[in-house]
Parts: sequence; structure tokens; C-alpha cells
Amino acid sequence: MPGALQRPAVVSRISDLIGCTPLLELATTETGSRLLLKLEMYNPTGTAKIRMARAMVDAAEAAGELRPGGRIVESTSGNTGLGLAVIAAERGYTFTAVVDHHAAPGKLRGMKALGTELVYVGGDGTEELATAAREDLAEDMARGQDNTVFTEQHNNLANGVGYFPVAHELHKALDGDIGVLIGAVGTGGALCGTGRELTRLMSDFTVIGVEPEGSIAFGGPAHDYYQSGTGTPEGATIGALVDFDLIDEGVKVGDREAFATCRAVARTGLLIGGSAGGVVYEALTRLSDLPPGTTVVALVNDGGEKYMDTVFNDDWMSARDLLSPAIEREVDELLTKLRRNR
Repeated sequence: MPGALQRPAVVSRISDLIGCTPLLELATTETGSRLLLKLEMYNPTGTAKIRMARAMVDAAEAAGELRPGGRIVESTSGNTGLGLAVIAAERGYTFTAVVDHHAAPGKLRGMKALGTELVYVGGDGTEELATAAREDLAEDMARGQDNTVFTEQHNNLANGVGYFPVAHELHKALDGDIGVLIGAVGTGGALCGTGRELTRLMSDFTVIGVEPEGSIAFGGPAHDYYQSGTGTPEGATIGALVDFDLIDEGVKVGDREAFATCRAVARTGLLIGGSAGGVVYEALTRLSDLPPGTTVVALVNDGGEKYMDTVFNDDWMSARDLLSPAIEREVDELLTKLRRNR
């Protein structure tokens, strides 16, 4: 990635490895438009969210809310929790993650391995997404406790600030040649934080937000969905970081399309996470309709290794009526066609 920001050859902390993630050209049209993936799985813990985890802890320390020996509490479906677990371990904090059984099992095991205390909402055997209940419990656990902070990722402005470096990495690597920035919208931090800082560095680019069908941020009927770590389920409040003035277009992608894309992209040699599948699906299907020479940057916020028990498990997919060979073939054919132009 010529011109990209660089980290030192030797670092002393895991968090020093955050950032400087690579760009991969996945597809190119005959007219010179291209789809580049910002591969955030190359951060520690395999996810973009460690960027905002560090920023939220930095902000709590700067405000005097978190001092040596303190405790961090957060409601998480996994990736934010993994990031906070690393930062807590480095700085000597206790970390409690309030979780539900909707989270990918690998993420929960990862947090536990990093020393996190897991507190569950909802009974065993249910895959219900319990965002509102998780956040209520996390807030209650931190309220009135000395040297304890609920980082509250959905409404913590430091979340968005944590992604400002992504904008600088992209701008420097691509010399400002970005026509479309597309990413998943959960807390809104990754897409809106990156997009907001990019507007300081350049102009004339489009921001597209992607959420699962069933999520409520961009309207439409609410229902359950299986893409984890993204979207706003029924009953949850749309976070303060979702900047509707910044997002030029909000779209929805169903679980079948998102997961079929993950599985098709895997056959090119790259494993991406479930919500990233939705982002890549939307980017691929509109790439050929863009003006010639448009550079599309898709934020791929985590890798697929955490989804071996779900997205890449035929039995799990079939049991939930999510397996779609027809959509996989559609994406396979589109990838083959667009990769032929590179």
C-alpha cells in the first residue's frame, strides 16, 4: 500500500499494532471503477472495533472517570468486547462484558480467554438479540460505583473519534481518490467517524450505510436478523453516532445475501465477517453502475474466522433457512466477471 502510514518495526504493546491495515482490490470494472476493501481484521483481535475501544478508554482516563485499578463495563455482541479486553489487560483494569447468546460463540470464548467477566442476558438456548436489555444492565452495574465506567459505545463520541485514523490512512494511501465510502451501520462509529474525518481532508465523495434487513435505523419493518454486531434491533435506541446528515444513502441487505457473499468471497481466499458480507454485496452489485474510474472503499470491520460455527457452517445455516446456493452462484459469477478485469 504505497504511501500508507507505517508503524514501527518493533512495538512494546499489543495496542501499538492497531491501524495501518491494508487495502485489497477485490474487483474492477471494464470502465476502471474498482472496489477496495479496507481489511480491518488485520488489527489485534481481528476487528476494527479495537480502534474505538482504545479511544473510549483514553477519553475516560482523560476525564478522570477511570483510574488505576478501575473497572470497565460494556454491553457488547463481541468485537467491541474483544477490543476492550485487550486494552483493559494492558492497563490493569477489570472488564465486565454484558452479552447475549446472539453473539458468535468464538467471540465470547475470545473475551473469556482474555480475562473478561461475561454476564449474560437471556436464557441458554435462545439466539435473541437483546441489545436494549444488555445496555440497561450494563448501565445499572456501573451506576454509583467508584472508579467504574460504562463506556456506552452507542452514545460515546470517542467511538467515532477512534476511527479518525482510518480516514487518514485511506486519504494518504489513495492520494484522496475516493468516490464512495461504504460500511456497516451499528453504533455508527466506524462509518460516520471515518466519513466525518474524511470530509475535513477531501470533498465530493458519497457515504453509503448498510444495515441488515430487520434493523430500524433506515426505516422499514423490524424483525430478527442474524448479522451480529451491526444494525439497530427493535426496542433499541439509534445511537448518537449515526449521523444521518453525513450518510448520503442508507440501504438494507438481508442475511441470506450477506452470508452468501461471505461464502463466495471465501472461495477467492479471503474470510470476512457476516456484516462485512452485507457491505461487500451492496458494493459489488452497484459497482458496474458507477461513473467510470470510481474508487469504492468498503470497510471490512472483521474477518470470518469467528464465524466458523455460523456463517461457514452448513448445518447452522440450513437450520435457519439461510443457506442460498443460488445467491452464492450469483456472487461467484459477479466476482469472476469483475476480477477478470484486474
